[in-house]
Amino acid sequence: MRYPSLILLFVLVQMTFAQTEDNHPLYTQDVMAQQKWVDSIYNAMSVEERIGQLFMVQVMSENSDKVNEEVVDLIKNEGIGGIIYSKGGPYRQARLNNQLQAASKLPLLIGMDAEWGLSMRLDSTYAFPWNMTLGAITDNTLVEQTGRQIGEHCKRLGVHFNFAPVVDINTNPKNPIIGNRSFGEDRDNVTAKGLAFMKGMQSAGVLANAKHFPGHGDTEDDSHKTLPTVSFSEKRIDSVELYPYRKLIKEGLSSVMVAHLNVPSLEKRRGFPSSLSKHIVTDILKDSLGFKGLIFTDALTMKGAADYVEKGVDGLTPKTLEKGGEIDLMAFLAGNDVMLMSEDPKKGIAKFIEAYKAEIITEERLSHSVKKILMAKYKVGLHKYAPVGLYNLDKDLNRIKDDVLYEALMENAITVLENKNSLLPLRDLETKNIAYVTLGDASGSTFYHELKKYTKVHHIKADKLDGLISKLQNYNTVIIGFHKSNDNPWKGYKFKEKELAWLYEIARTNTVILDVFARPYALNDLRSIENIEGIVMSYQNSKIAQEKSAQLIFGSISALGKLPVSAGEFFPVGSGETYNSISNLSYGLPERVGMDSELLSRIDSVANYAVNNRMTPGIQLLVARKGKVIYNKNFGYHTYEKKNKVDFDDVYDVASLTKILATLPILMELEGQGSVSLDAKLGRLMAEYKNTNKKDITIKKMLSHYAQLKPWIPFYYATLDSVTKKPDPKYYRTKRSKAFDVEVTNSLFMRNDYKDSIQEIIKESELLSRLRYRYSDLPYYILKEYLEGFYDKSLHEITQDRYYRSLGANYTTYNPRNVFSLKDIVPTEVDNYYRYNKVHGYVHDMGAAMQGGIGGHAGVFSNANDVAKIMQMYLQSGFYGGKRYIKSKTIDKFNTCYYCEKDNRRGIGFDKPQLGDEGPTCGCISMTSFGHSGFTGTYAWADPEEEIVYVFLANRTYPEAGKNLLLRENIRTEIQRLIYEAIIE
Repeated sequence: MRYPSLILLFVLVQMTFAQTEDNHPLYTQDVMAQQKWVDSIYNAMSVEERIGQLFMVQVMSENSDKVNEEVVDLIKNEGIGGIIYSKGGPYRQARLNNQLQAASKLPLLIGMDAEWGLSMRLDSTYAFPWNMTLGAITDNTLVEQTGRQIGEHCKRLGVHFNFAPVVDINTNPKNPIIGNRSFGEDRDNVTAKGLAFMKGMQSAGVLANAKHFPGHGDTEDDSHKTLPTVSFSEKRIDSVELYPYRKLIKEGLSSVMVAHLNVPSLEKRRGFPSSLSKHIVTDILKDSLGFKGLIFTDALTMKGAADYVEKGVDGLTPKTLEKGGEIDLMAFLAGNDVMLMSEDPKKGIAKFIEAYKAEIITEERLSHSVKKILMAKYKVGLHKYAPVGLYNLDKDLNRIKDDVLYEALMENAITVLENKNSLLPLRDLETKNIAYVTLGDASGSTFYHELKKYTKVHHIKADKLDGLISKLQNYNTVIIGFHKSNDNPWKGYKFKEKELAWLYEIARTNTVILDVFARPYALNDLRSIENIEGIVMSYQNSKIAQEKSAQLIFGSISALGKLPVSAGEFFPVGSGETYNSISNLSYGLPERVGMDSELLSRIDSVANYAVNNRMTPGIQLLVARKGKVIYNKNFGYHTYEKKNKVDFDDVYDVASLTKILATLPILMELEGQGSVSLDAKLGRLMAEYKNTNKKDITIKKMLSHYAQLKPWIPFYYATLDSVTKKPDPKYYRTKRSKAFDVEVTNSLFMRNDYKDSIQEIIKESELLSRLRYRYSDLPYYILKEYLEGFYDKSLHEITQDRYYRSLGANYTTYNPRNVFSLKDIVPTEVDNYYRYNKVHGYVHDMGAAMQGGIGGHAGVFSNANDVAKIMQMYLQSGFYGGKRYIKSKTIDKFNTCYYCEKDNRRGIGFDKPQLGDEGPTCGCISMTSFGHSGFTGTYAWADPEEEIVYVFLANRTYPEAGKNLLLRENIRTEIQRLIYEAIIE
């Protein structure tokens, strides 16, 4: 007997892994009805029609009508059984498919190569991550879901067979055709992933196809161009390459594709393609492995089969084979059921008819394959065929749920390979000066913009290495992104020698994190990693991969991935360090946190309504839930002149949000330390208040706006000329001097000692006649004085040192003109009552302006993203980015309404939901929620129960404060209502 040891080995495992009649992969639940339909169709067919079913022809919807007319001819006159679609577009394919199905007497079996989705062949369709990326995921339920969603896309487009999953075990990094299409080099991982993918896809009603039998993973040639050789022993092939097939066959695999390979240990005829080998197809796959599903050849147009030349009788003289005839017949006689992409289907069918008449093809052999094809047609519903619907096709093939899954896949795949001294995730941002350098030939702009959401990051470029090294001297952390094309999995992935030289030199002089947005084999070229502190494998350069990789670097998501292949001498298969999230904000889709994207998008119409009706020139809007920013958009312009569109990096005057973004967190920290008590009285806290009418006011009452303090004192008014109503020269100069050093604008400088006068005016001010809730700015003037005295620093320095820098809130600052370009600062008003100038880059609030722009109640500028960080820190009970800023119990103390029974809704510093019908919220929010609003139109709110942060920044005061139409028309609270209506779980 030929190959006795291999046959014996296969027989031993057959009972365990073979498909039996009870679990036949093509049976349906109504198997009796299926069999009846199959028999009736088969019996009604002529021999010619039966033979036609064995051929599946390639069609491209991008082809001309003339080319596709040839296919119609094959359908009508040759009775072909199926179509494999290739390049084109979804609508074109759907229309063409309906036409071709209508032309066929028996509905056609439709197949496609959609390994990572329909986009493998079609434009305007969804691309999921490559298999190599999926191979890095340890949670196989995600791979199963990927298979299911790809199956749903296929089914929607009328595709019955997806020629996937690839279960080749890619043990050769130089493999030119498999590579990224493989789940990796570990047989168990490849098997588990292939099985999960198969189950998911078949659960969607689309039949799976494992390929490329008996294993294309260790070749250096492309079977599209030549016949590759697999030189492993039969024992090795049995234990590794065939292992996935056994497992998948046992679990109900529908079909297998046989590759065009030269496998000397399995087929003794030299150079004889595996697809034509009866021993490989019948003896091994069908008999020994017990496979009963459909067997497809790989494309017979591929050179690995098409160029086969049979030796003559003497073993030497080549015998020319008739193309599109004899190759097809050899494939069928080897045991294949479906001849995929014959070079000439007409000749092939004619050859089969000739062979049938000559009894080379028996009736039993013909019925065996044709009936399997008919069983598959019944299983996919072709016994009650319906054409593909065109309505909403593009939307159905590009769903939110697909992006949701893609996000989860990348979060679970990205792999940390090197992490010296636990550099990752990046913490202590106040100590980091971060530069970003790009290598590779593809864009890394998404990655860079995502990095900038976490802290200040500069993109450093130079034409020469010396210049780059010189520029990088100002930075202590360098993130190098190696970006390669994401167009398809075969694109180049290697470092150029110049890039390696630059990488080594940058790493020699800097702390470096290398992030590779290419297949893992890119690391094969690294000769040393000694000076590279961090290495992240991101696998692909897609938009979502870049976003998620940046989030992983800063610890917003956990590091979970494991390397699916060996990558050079430093990283064996299975490598990957893991770490947990450090509770930074992450960014993603609403559905990831139980929100509905479509419902949430209704916010857009309200924001546009506000801008279009001149309630504010522009808006920054952000919504986060469960620590994930799920909505972040900009509307309108800086001014009604419409010159500068609102951008994410623009900063707004947040007005009274300063109270909870600057003064309050500093005070809360001191309270948690025991340095100050909420019951402390002003007279004991600050000596200058000991003999005033405010000596017995406690911090609790003062910050609850329940202390009889005046709501507001117009300090600036007393410094205006009584006649002209313009700044009095007694108090102001147009140029800075030693005595006039308080910069109100760049052409107005106030007398230094007047800041002390403001404090005196507050101390001497009368109290209101009765105790009741009355909102007042004065507590924050007082607390600013206290805090600056306590730390012996300005409030600006305190907030930067203790909060903003470490939070990565690098867009949050007092006096933004000192930090940002004016084009990045949104103006607030054209002042015609005090400064007589456009207020641009200076605080809008007059009292804060008179304090050099640094007020306890106003003066902070920020963007929505930074405000959200601080609100999220509150929501997380004082913890953010791996650091505790405020004790949890302190947050609870300040977020308590102590005077609700007195009809005062306020917490300590925080605003709270209304107690009646009207107030600062939509009335649809929990009573544990808290936030604040600002005069310029700003609003920030956090809800611990629903874990929602909502930020609204605007400059409704431009060009003049006038009527507050945002408030009058409830724009901010209407948006809040829509946010809550978008909650689905």
